[in-house]
Amino acid sequence: MNKCRNPDHPHCTVWVMPGADSCVNGHAQGPAEAAQPAAVDAMPEPAPTPTPAPVPVPGLAANSFDMLTALRQRRDDAPVGIHPRHPATRRPHLRISGFDPRASGGRQSIKLDLRALAPNAAGQMQMDLESDLFPHGSERHTFTRTVDGDWRPVFVEFSSRGLEHGQYRIDVELRSEEAEADRPPRTWVCTLMILVPRLDASLTDIHQTFLATHKNVRVLADDAGIARVHAPGGASMNIDVTARNASIAQVNLDEPTGKIDHSIGTIAWDEDLIEIAARRSEPHAFAATAASLVDAAPDTGAPRQVRLFALDECVLGRWEDTAPEADVLLSHYGSNGQDKAGLTRRLSARHAIIRRGSRGYEIEDVSRYGILLDGVWPGKHQPIPLRLGMRIELSASIRGIVVFEVGALLPNGIILHRVDQGAGAEALYLMDPDRHPGFPVPAHPCAPRACAMPMLFHRDGGFWHLDVATGRETSLGPATLVDRLSRFGRHMRFAGTPYPEDLAIKATHATERRRQPVRA
Repeated sequence: MNKCRNPDHPHCTVWVMPGADSCVNGHAQGPAEAAQPAAVDAMPEPAPTPTPAPVPVPGLAANSFDMLTALRQRRDDAPVGIHPRHPATRRPHLRISGFDPRASGGRQSIKLDLRALAPNAAGQMQMDLESDLFPHGSERHTFTRTVDGDWRPVFVEFSSRGLEHGQYRIDVELRSEEAEADRPPRTWVCTLMILVPRLDASLTDIHQTFLATHKNVRVLADDAGIARVHAPGGASMNIDVTARNASIAQVNLDEPTGKIDHSIGTIAWDEDLIEIAARRSEPHAFAATAASLVDAAPDTGAPRQVRLFALDECVLGRWEDTAPEADVLLSHYGSNGQDKAGLTRRLSARHAIIRRGSRGYEIEDVSRYGILLDGVWPGKHQPIPLRLGMRIELSASIRGIVVFEVGALLPNGIILHRVDQGAGAEALYLMDPDRHPGFPVPAHPCAPRACAMPMLFHRDGGFWHLDVATGRETSLGPATLVDRLSRFGRHMRFAGTPYPEDLAIKATHATERRRQPVRA
């Protein structure tokens, strides 16, 4: 089939059947060879060759038929179970399962699965959670990679008892502590929304509120849908209703006869992890994990030294002038002041350990002489959560050697005040390394005298001051004029050692001391 070959009508593109004298427009057609140039007639006739089938090239198809052929070929060549429009890999995300909003006023336990993270990621991922659902406002967990390349799930527990009904946020920050050669540690964030319903809320109310909270849930038959079964006046029957992935099932039997077993699955959903551009940290001007605030003229009842420590776990023990084994060195204060001998020798070299656990800050007895928490011995090697106002006595055999009271449970630390004869000498400010309290600073349990103390945190290897009114951050060092900062007294200064009153104490790294054997 050829196009119209009439020289008087060069713009006619009508197709003409072979052997036809004219096209459908009435244009006369000459012989096929007449339309060819003379040079072509002089050339020898080439041998006929079979015409190869057109190869469909995506984006370069000659017509719609070739394009459809190419698309069908791509679909047939795609791996089984993988749609060509959907990539095989997904963004990193957390799978939250086991959430049951009907358990209002009781304990909840949700399961967090880390999925679709890069195979070359670090072997451990640290996860920090912040929410009003937790007793101390925050928790810290760790994801560990298994030998198969998957991640061991993490279980998070909280209680909604005594909480106002509504939606509560859980801010998640996931960090890879192993930095690469050319970039800082990677950080991912996401936010979970947890519903605490009213005690009289129906299942329909819970489901509608849950969907309003999670607008990214797809509404399908078995994903964020509602399965209803109505059998008014029905006879005995066996019903199997399944609702999965943030769905809800309702069974309504007006006149039930016989035994009915009704079970509803829990809610589960995915939250994408968004990687944020973590700033490249600059070294602190005065790097330290232990320091102190010294007040030359303290007010009545205020301590002269506030000892600062930024450690993952802080060891409290006996004062030793040489080779101390503890981070916080304690001694008894009598009527004549500090007594490094006498009753101080009834403290163990490593007496107790304070660290942040899954239930907030905890204290553990590791001594020979024991400790008393509100007058009760908790048992050796039994981590006990600290609460506001709790009294900590070292030791249990002789009362009054060293007595602390929990003054504040901060988002990033804890403040301990001495309530014995050493109250005017020292207080302890223990904080997590490289942990910011947040701004605005979330509400936290705090006694009046602890709330009057400055808000401090540790980052980039050193200590910082946070103005709770403006959010301004100021690095602390011996040359810093701290009297110009909020909540600092006129006669206060920053010292680069936790024990400036005794220069014989040499600062020793905490990990080096902990390698030594425990001795009383």
